[in-house]
Amino acid sequence: MNEVSLLESLGQVSASETGQIFRNFLRGHVREMISEVMAAEVTELCGPKHDPTSSDVYRAGSSSGRVLYEGEREEVVRPRVRQKFSNGSSHEVELSTYRVAKDPQQLQAQIVQAIVSGVTSRGIEELKPNSPGVKKSNVSRLWKDAGNKLIEQMRGKDLSSITWCALMLDGIHLSKDQTAVVALGIDSGGRKHVLDFALGSSENLEVSRELMTRIVNRGFTCDHRLYVVLDGSDALRGAVVEFFSDAVIQRCLVHKERNIKGKLSKRHWGELSRLFTRLRRVQGIEAAEEIFGELKTFLEPINAEAYRSLHEAGDDLLALHRLNVPNTLHRSLLSTNAIENSFLNTRRRLGRVTRFRAETDQASRWLSYALLEAEKGFRRITGHTSLPLLVAALGRPEVPPA
Repeated sequence: MNEVSLLESLGQVSASETGQIFRNFLRGHVREMISEVMAAEVTELCGPKHDPTSSDVYRAGSSSGRVLYEGEREEVVRPRVRQKFSNGSSHEVELSTYRVAKDPQQLQAQIVQAIVSGVTSRGIEELKPNSPGVKKSNVSRLWKDAGNKLIEQMRGKDLSSITWCALMLDGIHLSKDQTAVVALGIDSGGRKHVLDFALGSSENLEVSRELMTRIVNRGFTCDHRLYVVLDGSDALRGAVVEFFSDAVIQRCLVHKERNIKGKLSKRHWGELSRLFTRLRRVQGIEAAEEIFGELKTFLEPINAEAYRSLHEAGDDLLALHRLNVPNTLHRSLLSTNAIENSFLNTRRRLGRVTRFRAETDQASRWLSYALLEAEKGFRRITGHTSLPLLVAALGRPEVPPA
């Protein structure tokens, strides 16, 4: 189909058929392009038809072949090339252009994209009836293979080559039976990295310890005290201290404000938010302790549970203020928002899965995909130019000689 017949066809069909006409037109041009590229490779190997090279590689006719376009088979004429040897034998030379054009990896990529977009295995079979290997069982196998590669991609990263500054740990509830604890690292340049995750029924010590063990074994360490932001879980805190005994641990202010707000009447929410906003903005421990005192004064007479919740967090709520670093870092390092924002994308993608089967690695495959996709959109943290001051404040005090 040329451009003239394309326009004629478009003038004779309904709007609903226009897309298919265009796809057929493009498919024809893709076949032509593939044929031209293969012919160019043959010329490069053998020389022009009218003036072949004197090498041992020569043209050997052609045969029918198949390539993949948009995941579907397309028939093409495949030129053939052979190489002769001194003993008189010869063998076929595979054209790299043909190998790429029929590479099933492109189909696998399309299947993975379709699955994460919510298309079922059966639905893919219906959408791609002319594609090789799209039977329901094959689609499921391809998705498992691709998912396992994503898990390996995440857990295969060498963490020892990066200078780490901070660590964030938070949980995401995948279902009523499964929770994932996710670790996000921040390097000395302010870049965020998804490190790993561990699955369990809750944010318990064993799950947290498993996660910390894996990232430490892969080289996660730092030369100063590690700055850690947690969502408040005692299990997470315990696991961190096992590996980094002198870590500076900051309780997430967003989690704590949310927790206290849930215990208060709505008429008190405005004042609570105002005080927490002031706490996030002030610099230095003296100003922070003053506002913390105002919070206690505000909560004690109106709600005992809310007051107890604030009090139990203790010094961990003011850990960053105690380091006296510029408040330009507060937006990024007083909460686990950096990791929670990636959860927004993760939850959106995982929301298409109605049930995670604990006896399989289904959750690991989906979570690896979602977190790696979220990581592609990461930017440096706000205030990253002030990180050298944080690193200096995290320096271990010198031990006087005995």
